[in-house]
Amino acid sequence: MDLTYIMFTKHLEGLDVPGIIAALQSVGVQGADLCVRDGYPVNPDNIATVLPEAAKQFADAGLSIPLVTAPGDFNRPDIDYAEEYYAALGAAGVGHVKLGYWHWSPDLHYWDQLDEIRRYMEGFQQLSEKHGVKTVVHNHSGKSMGLHSCAAMNVVGDCDPQHVGVFADPGHLSICGEPIEMALDIVREYLCVLAFKDLIRQRPLGGTQQGAPSGGVMRLGQGFVDWPAVVATLKRLDFKGPVSFHSEYSGEPVPTVIDLARIDVRFFNAQREV
Repeated sequence: MDLTYIMFTKHLEGLDVPGIIAALQSVGVQGADLCVRDGYPVNPDNIATVLPEAAKQFADAGLSIPLVTAPGDFNRPDIDYAEEYYAALGAAGVGHVKLGYWHWSPDLHYWDQLDEIRRYMEGFQQLSEKHGVKTVVHNHSGKSMGLHSCAAMNVVGDCDPQHVGVFADPGHLSICGEPIEMALDIVREYLCVLAFKDLIRQRPLGGTQQGAPSGGVMRLGQGFVDWPAVVATLKRLDFKGPVSFHSEYSGEPVPTVIDLARIDVRFFNAQREV
């Protein structure tokens, strides 16, 4: 099980690239799940010019950018900046890009909506093949069209796993998915990245916002994820790839997020040694 530890930089908002690098080094990871969205140092407006320099700064610091997380509405290949976005990722050597989300709506029958999404995936696969960046779909609870492994396979199952993959998330799977051993086996041909977070299921009060998580984020080991089973399954599958520590401790100041991410890394390392 040869894993590359990376950290999701969404909750390092406000830091510049050198600040992000220092944070990742402090946490003890090997690179970034770089959030390339509006409001961050690298964003869709400047990606062509700023990402190459950021990648060089990461490399000079001994770090990498195996994954970029796109904006939440980056879910169609005909979005106006899609070609430029993929081209910049490919030129910077980024291996994976996480798409945004599609949310089920009662206004459109599930299977009709899925047909539309599959057409989008054809376009994303073409972008991936052209630029050498694998497109990944994140399983996310709530009304996401890829909320667990079976749903994610409905989205990616017609695609070539060389160019399209699944970003498996044990946290979301723990509250709305299959048992983790089964969930990872379902997507094993497409499994290329994992998100590490822990969740607990919460009782909805007055309904839930469309697409919102169906649970609360906890520190690793304090939620519903069966971490020994995660480790055992990744060993059984001989998984080799990046795992993203999501550190979604919303509302906490950045120094606290960094401290908690460091604890999460230590927790997972201890699980690997059991």
